[in-house]
Order: sequence, then C-alpha cells, then structure tokens
Amino acid sequence: MGDCVIGIDAGGTMTKAALFDLSGHEKACARSRNVTTFPQLGWTERDADGMWKAAAQAISAVLEQSGTDPADVLAISVSGYGSGLYLLDEQGNPVRPGIVSTDGRAAGLVADWTASGLAAQVEPLINQIVWPGQSLALLAWLQKNEPGILERTHRVSFCKDFLRGRLCGDMSTDYTDAGSAGLLNVAQGRYAEDALHLLGMEGWIPKLPEIGSSDAIAGRISADAAKATGLLEGTPVVRGTVDMAASAMASMVTTPNHMSVVGGTFSIASTLHTDRPKMDAVPMLQFAYPLGGWLAVQGSATSASNLEWVVKTLLQQGGAIEAADVYATVNAAVERVVGTHTNAMFFPYLFGGPEGAPAGMVGMSARTDFDKMMLAVFEGIVFAHKADIDQALTGRDAASPDVIRMTGGATQSRVWSEMFADILGLPVEVPSGSEFGALGTAMCAAVGAGAYSSLQEAVKGMAGIARRHEVNAARGSVHLAKYPRYCALRDAMAKSMMSDVPEHATAPTPEPADA
Repeated sequence: MGDCVIGIDAGGTMTKAALFDLSGHEKACARSRNVTTFPQLGWTERDADGMWKAAAQAISAVLEQSGTDPADVLAISVSGYGSGLYLLDEQGNPVRPGIVSTDGRAAGLVADWTASGLAAQVEPLINQIVWPGQSLALLAWLQKNEPGILERTHRVSFCKDFLRGRLCGDMSTDYTDAGSAGLLNVAQGRYAEDALHLLGMEGWIPKLPEIGSSDAIAGRISADAAKATGLLEGTPVVRGTVDMAASAMASMVTTPNHMSVVGGTFSIASTLHTDRPKMDAVPMLQFAYPLGGWLAVQGSATSASNLEWVVKTLLQQGGAIEAADVYATVNAAVERVVGTHTNAMFFPYLFGGPEGAPAGMVGMSARTDFDKMMLAVFEGIVFAHKADIDQALTGRDAASPDVIRMTGGATQSRVWSEMFADILGLPVEVPSGSEFGALGTAMCAAVGAGAYSSLQEAVKGMAGIARRHEVNAARGSVHLAKYPRYCALRDAMAKSMMSDVPEHATAPTPEPADA
C-alpha cells in the first residue's frame, strides 16, 4: 500500500508540487513558473496549458527528487488561487486565456453596479462584496465585451479545477471555489441563480460546474496525465480546495478563536464562523470551510511580495548585496532597530492600493539609514495587514480570535513574525512546514484515499505548530503610534491620485510574485 500523497498548489507566479508522507512531513517539493501576460492595461491573463505543463513538470520532479515509486502515491489533489476564471469547451480545453484574480478589467463594470444600486442588491445574495477580479464580475465583463464567448463555453472552471481536469478529465468544482467565485449563495450552499438573473447573466447558469466535496475522489489519473507526470494511470485524484482554505487547514484553524493570516503575494485574513456565514459587514469573499462552518476572507495585494520587489528592484541592482545574502541582510537590519521610531513610512501598494492609493516611501531625511528604511518596509506591510484585519473583525457577527495562525513568506523572518504579533496585538503561531497550500490539499488527498477518516483527523495527524510569538506591548506601541498618521496619509494620497483619473480607468496590474 502507498504511504504518501501529493498536493499541487497553483499560486501567483509558481505552480508547486509537494510530496508528503502521512504524518505531513514534506519529502520533496518542486516549483515551475507560470506564464502570465498583460495584454492590455489592467489585464492579467495566464496560459492555462502552460500552467498544466508547469504542474506536470513539478509532479515529475518531486517523484525524481525523492526517489518515490509512483506506486507508493496514494492520491493527488490540487489547490489554486480563488476567483479569476477559466472557460472550457466540451473536451476541457480553454476557449480563451485564463484570467488571474488580480485582473482589473471589470473595475468599470463593478463601478456601474455600485452606482446603480445593483451591487447592493447582489451582495446579500452571494454573502460577499463584488470586486473586479471576482469570477462573477469577469463573466459579466466577457459576456458584454467578447461576443460569442457564452456560446463557445461548455463549462465555467477555476484554477485548481482546470488542473484537476488535465489530471483526470473531471470538470466539477467544490464549495470553496464556487463560493469565492461569487457565484454561490454561500448560506444556502447553492448557485445564486437569482443574482445571475438580476444581472442579466442567466445564460451562464447551465454552464456552471457541478459541486462536490473537497475530500472526495473526482477521477483517476488518465493515460495522458500519467505520461506527462510519471504518476501511475488510475491513481486517485481528489477534488481539492481553494488555496485560502488549504492554508487554513494546514495552519490548524479549527475553531473561531483561530484567525488564519497569509503574508505572501496577498495579505489574507480569514475568520471562521460556525453558526452561519458572516452576514453583517460582508467580507471580500466567503465560502464553506471543508472542516465545517464558513471562512470569511479579507485581503489585498499588499504583503510580502512588496518586499520581494524592493529586494529585486532596488537592493540587488549593481551587485551591492549578493542574492544569497540579501534577505539575511534585511532581517539583520530590522533586528537592530525593531521597536524604535522612524519617520519613514512605506506604503506597500505596488500591486494596487485601497481606493487607488499609490505605493512609495515617504518621510525620509538625510539621516534615514538602511536599517530604518528596511524597518519602514516591514512596518508598512504589517500596517496594511492591520487594515485588512480590522475590516475582517468589523460587524455585529465578527469573530473574536485570540491567536493568529500565520503562513506565507513573511513567516520566514522571525523578527517580522514578532512584529506582526506586537502590532496586531495577538500572539502569532507559525505552523510547521513551508508549502501550506500544497499541504492542505494533500490532506484532502489523504482522506479521499482512505488514510484518514475525516479532514479533522487529517489535520490532527498532518499539521503542527513550529513556533509561537507572544505580544510585546511596549515594542508594539512604538510602531502603533504611527498607524493613524499612516492611514491619514494613505487616504490623502489616494484622493490626490484619483482626483484626475478618467472615469472607469484601471491601474496597471503588475505580475504578482510568490513570496
């Protein structure tokens, strides 16, 4: 009998495959870069077949790296980013390039819905807000701007579901992807057909995928997929889950007192609601959680990917800092000055800011040294997370977490993890492992294959906590003293930047970076 499972995680720029034993230990991991294009201002598209090739290469690499006999792989499952869009013909082939959830082409349409009051009518029907990168908004934009797209489409699909289709031919989805797409009445667990009728989109209803359990076998590795990946034909393929849910499961988020925070390409704050979805102060997106209850998610592209841009665009130019040492250099700089004041403020909006707020560093003087500059970068990104978390905890039915379970590139820095605890005022626990999206969906694979009786048991058996950071209130107060000024300046810059922007214009969308 096999003794390992594979989880695939298709993220912002990379598709990753990781091989785990049944205790959750990562035996091998491989990454392949996706091909992302920007055909027009504000558009972000992906070569879907290129993403499949990246996934197949990564699967083959982990088998080779680990020396694993394909017969020992119990099952495979897939995770991927939420929302965005993949439209397929009857053979499961894309009828147009995939769209990434950072895409902004539907911003004008969403603005029209808001101005007309349509958004206010739709949001209670889908239990979340409408926003440009949401599948619902993208389908509406395509229906209006790409004649014939509805007729050419056999099935609406999402990132992980497209990849699973390439593995086994299945074209279904699960409740996490259907919910985060904005196409589901999350509270009732059915497609929001009334919302689609209200928006004049009823033609899409018969093209929506069937919905099944995240931990159920959806198919088996086909002959073509076996040839491309090295897996055995007939290996079970489990349906899987959206990356936000996968990361929360890998973080052992099991009760409402746990908050899942991801510090990677996006700042993502997820709270667990057990009695009903969050109905007051509706979140950015929301979906049924595979462990039970619902996850309400607030997020923005304001996290560790901004540090990566600073490192690659500024610090490594001219070879002043060797690539292998640059992150250690940055961490050492922040450690020397953490808990001290600097007038410098970094606004981490390189991939888009709230209400059009621009990215940048302000408040420097000739006395601002490298250490204080890097402190400002770390601090500004935590401030952006705080804004999302404050929003996530707004409303009469908001959660009341007493601990943050944190994943993503920001957790690779101990001093940064400590800053999160100090500024957010909650202990931060960092789970064991590194590829949390892959681990969470590997749990689905383990349950589907029968190695665990339930996802709850898989979480107990495959996840753990590596370290915990308590709150240092004295240190945090120094940073928090700047936060009101940070918010005021952010809002003032947004107002100034947007004052002369033509109606319905969208900001350019840079390629996101996994961090």
